[in-house]
Amino acid sequence: MLHTLTIKNLSGIDAAAREFLAELGSRTLVAFHAPMGAGKTTFITALCRVLGVREDAVSSPTFAIVNEYRAASCGSIFHFDFYRIEKPSEALDIGFYDYIDSGCLCFMEWPENIGEILPEETLHVHISVLPDDSRVISWED
Repeated sequence: MLHTLTIKNLSGIDAAAREFLAELGSRTLVAFHAPMGAGKTTFITALCRVLGVREDAVSSPTFAIVNEYRAASCGSIFHFDFYRIEKPSEALDIGFYDYIDSGCLCFMEWPENIGEILPEETLHVHISVLPDDSRVISWED
């Protein structure tokens, strides 16, 4: 089944994040696919904020590759940015399987760079930018 959420502007992002998290259920591995500047980090920041992470604690892990955030509601959240990863073995070198096997939420940006090692149960989410600058978040389950 195809699911979609439309975010008209930033004032609606927290409501969209709450709705997305409600639909997420018990899934913990979420891969965000979108072009540069489409709002992957912005949406992940909203998800973390709704889960109780201090907004100033969330940042793109472009150089660190992974950031860990603490949320009172769910414990650790791992935020990956695989933009600089050139081959999946580099993700394995940072202990990727340890993170995804932890049972904690794992939000991944640029997952196409490690596609061959993503578990089958990974939820693939797509963010599209519409001509009016609104965003459509879509996924299938």
